[in-house]
Amino acid sequence: MEKEIAIAVRPLVEYVYRAGSIESGFQMADAMAEGTRVHQQVQKQYGERDQKEEYLCANIDYEELTYRVDGRCDGLLISEDGSVTIDEIKSTRADLSRLGEEGIPVHWAQAYCYAFMYAAEQGLDKVGIQLTYVSVQSGERRLYRRAAFFAELQQFMMDLLRDYTPYARMLLRHAEERDRSISELAFPFDMYRSGQRKLAGAVYRTIEEGANLFAKAPTGIGKTISTTFPAVKAMGEGLLSRLFYLTARTTTRTAAEDAFARMAAKGLRIHAVTLTAKASICFQEEQRCDKRYCEYADGYYDRVNGALLDMLGEETNMTREVVEQYARKHRVCPFEFSLDAAYAADVVICDYNYIYDPRVSLKRLLGEQKKQTALLVDEAHNLVDRAREMFSAELEKASFLALQRLLKPVYREGYAAVKAVNDYFIALRKACGDERERSERELPEELIGLLEVFVGAAETWLSNRRMGALPSSAEGAVNPEAGAEAMLLDVYFGAQAFLRSAKLYDERFLTYTEVRGGDVRTRLFCLDPSHLLRQSGKGYRSQIYFSATLSPAAYYMDMLGAAPEDYTLAVPTPFTREQLDVQLVPISTRYRDREESRVPIARLLNRLAVERPGNYFVFFPSYAYMNDCYETLLAEGEALPFDTLLQQPAMSEEDRAAFMAAFHSGRERTLVGFAVMGGIFSEGIDLVGDRLTGVVVVGVGLPQVGAERDLLKAYFDETGKNGFHYAYVFPGMNKVLQAGGRLIRSETDSGVLVLVDDRYLRPEYERLLPEEWLPYEVIRP
Repeated sequence: MEKEIAIAVRPLVEYVYRAGSIESGFQMADAMAEGTRVHQQVQKQYGERDQKEEYLCANIDYEELTYRVDGRCDGLLISEDGSVTIDEIKSTRADLSRLGEEGIPVHWAQAYCYAFMYAAEQGLDKVGIQLTYVSVQSGERRLYRRAAFFAELQQFMMDLLRDYTPYARMLLRHAEERDRSISELAFPFDMYRSGQRKLAGAVYRTIEEGANLFAKAPTGIGKTISTTFPAVKAMGEGLLSRLFYLTARTTTRTAAEDAFARMAAKGLRIHAVTLTAKASICFQEEQRCDKRYCEYADGYYDRVNGALLDMLGEETNMTREVVEQYARKHRVCPFEFSLDAAYAADVVICDYNYIYDPRVSLKRLLGEQKKQTALLVDEAHNLVDRAREMFSAELEKASFLALQRLLKPVYREGYAAVKAVNDYFIALRKACGDERERSERELPEELIGLLEVFVGAAETWLSNRRMGALPSSAEGAVNPEAGAEAMLLDVYFGAQAFLRSAKLYDERFLTYTEVRGGDVRTRLFCLDPSHLLRQSGKGYRSQIYFSATLSPAAYYMDMLGAAPEDYTLAVPTPFTREQLDVQLVPISTRYRDREESRVPIARLLNRLAVERPGNYFVFFPSYAYMNDCYETLLAEGEALPFDTLLQQPAMSEEDRAAFMAAFHSGRERTLVGFAVMGGIFSEGIDLVGDRLTGVVVVGVGLPQVGAERDLLKAYFDETGKNGFHYAYVFPGMNKVLQAGGRLIRSETDSGVLVLVDDRYLRPEYERLLPEEWLPYEVIRP
C-alpha cells in the first residue's frame, strides 16, 4: 500500500545537505527580522511580471512512498520571452568575495527543489535558477546563475528522496508502532488517585478543543502522569504529532522521564528525547564549539544522519545517558545530536527556554508543526521570573574594555567598533554623575546603533577566520587571534541578546543603568512578560500550565498571558486534614529583627527534634539568614540532639544526590536539613513516608528588597495593580507554598508543618495559605 509523506523543502534539503549547510563556514544572517528586511529589499526591485513568495508543491512517487513536497520560493523572475528563473535569496554578514565561484550546495539544493516543482506544475522543459547573496551591512549583492532541464531537475529530486527515504521509512515504521501502542495503552497505575482523573480529563478535552488550560493541582496527586498520559492519548487520536514537556529544574525533568518510562513498561512505543544544557552535556573539558578544537564537532554533519537512524531505530526514551551513549559511539556532539533528535521526536523534555527564550528557542519548528503540538508547562509558577530573564538583556562596560585591548593588535575594524561601545559607557558613567542607579523608559538608540556596527564587524571576522581568510600565528607561538576570538564570541553573543531584546522593547520594558566604581551595567528590563509569553505561545494547538502553587490564580493568569477564553481548573487536595499538623510560631523574621529571631528558631528546632524524632527540612529566605541561624544553633553550648546538613550555594549533582540520600527512613538520630526557599531542595523533590517528618518555613519568602524589585512595584502600581503584592508578596508566598508542599506526597504521609513569622496572622497573608493548611495552631515562642 502506498504511504504518503508530507515534507517542506527546507527540512528535506537540510537533512540530506547537512554538511553543506553548516560546514561551509559561510555564516548566514541569523536574525529573522534582518533576513526578512533583506528579502523585501531585493523583491521590491522585481519587475511587473515577477512574483514573490510563491507557494509551490508537488506529489512525487518514490518506490512505495508518495512524497508531498512544498514550500515558498523567494522569487519567480519572468523575462519578456516568457522564460522563468527561480530566485533564492540569502542574507549574510560575511565577506561576499569569500563565496568562491560556485556558491553553497545547500542553497542550490533548495532552489533546484523549487525549480522542479514549478517546471512540473507548468510543464516546462527548462528553468533558470539564481542564487542572490546580499550583504546586510553594505547591501552589496552577488549573483550565481544556472539553467537546468526538467530531466536534470527530476533526477536531482529522485537522488534527494533516495537519500532521505531510509529516514522516512524509519519514521513511518515508528509511527505505526507508536499509534498501535497508544491505542492499547492503559493508565499505568492500578487506579487513579483522587483528583487525577479530573485533571487528566481536563487536559484531554483542552487539547481536543485546541484551547489552553491553567490548572492548580495539589502536590502528591501525580500531576506529571495526569498530564502526559492524556496528551499521549490525544496523539494516538491524531490530535497531536508532537508534545513538549517544559520544566524549570532537573528534578522535574526526571519526573517526566519516569512517567514515560512507566508508560513504556506498559507497552508504549514513543520517541521521547531529553534536552540537556550544552554546558552540562559537553564531552570536552573546555567548551569550544568549533571543529578546529573539538573532535565531536569536526565532521559532525557527515556522521549525524547515521547516528540518528541508529538511535531512533533502537531506542524510545532517549534520556541524557542514552544520548551520550550514541554520541560517543558515532563521535558526534551530544548537544547538537540531541537537538537534531528532538526535531524527529514525538516528545521533547526540555527547559522552558527552548520554546520561550528568543536567544535559544528551537528555530526549525514550522507553523504547520506547531498546529499539531501541545506544550505541557510544569511548575508554571516559575515561568514568570524565568520569562523576565529570557526577554531582558544586559551589557557591562568591563567586557568591552577587555575586548578592546585584545582586538587592537589583530583586528582594526573590530577594535574601532568595540572602542565606540566602551566610549559610550564612559560617557554614560559621566552623565550619571553621583547617581548609582538610573531608569528610563526610552530605548538607548545610540547604544543600539553602536552594537549593530560591532555585531557586523564581529560576524565578518568570525566568518572569515572559519574560512581561513585570516592568518594564524606560527606553530608553537602565542596565538593572539585565538584569545581574541574566544572573548569576542562571548561579547558578541551578549550584544546579540541585547539587540534581540531591543526588538521586543515596548511600554512593558525600561532601561536600567547601574554604576559601580568604574564599571557600568545597562539592562533592558522586561517588567511584564505576559504579552511576549502570549506571542511565543501563538500557533501551538494547546498549552497546559500546571502547578501546585498557581495561586492566586488571577495573578498567574495575568502574568502568564492568559486570554479570557482560556480554561482554569482547581483540583482539591486528596489528603485528609488529619495527615497534616500545621503550627504557626508568630515571631518577626523581618530583616531588622533577624538577630533577635535566631535563638527562638534554634529552640524551636530542638523542641521538634525531641518531641517528634525524624527527618526535617528547615527553609530560610536567604543563605545569609540560614547560615546565621545555623551558627546560633551550634553556639548554644550543648550537644545537638540531631544531625545537620547545610545547603551550599553551588552544589554539584553528586552533592545534591548525597544530600537527598541522607533523608532515609529508619535513621537512629533525627536529621535537620537547612535549605533556602526557592532553591534546589524546595521544589520537585519527593521524600515519601518516613523520609520526611516535618517542614519548617522561616519567613514569608519575600524577595530581597532591591532596585529592580522596586521598579517592578512602581510599574504595577502605575498599571492599576497592587505593586507590592505583584513584586514581593505573591512571588514570596509561592516559595512558601512550594517549600511546605514537600511534606505530604502520598496517601500515607503525615507530618508537622511549622510556619515561622507573625505576618501569617495578617489577612493578606493568611488568605494566600492553602485550605488544607487551615486552621493552624498558634505556638508562642
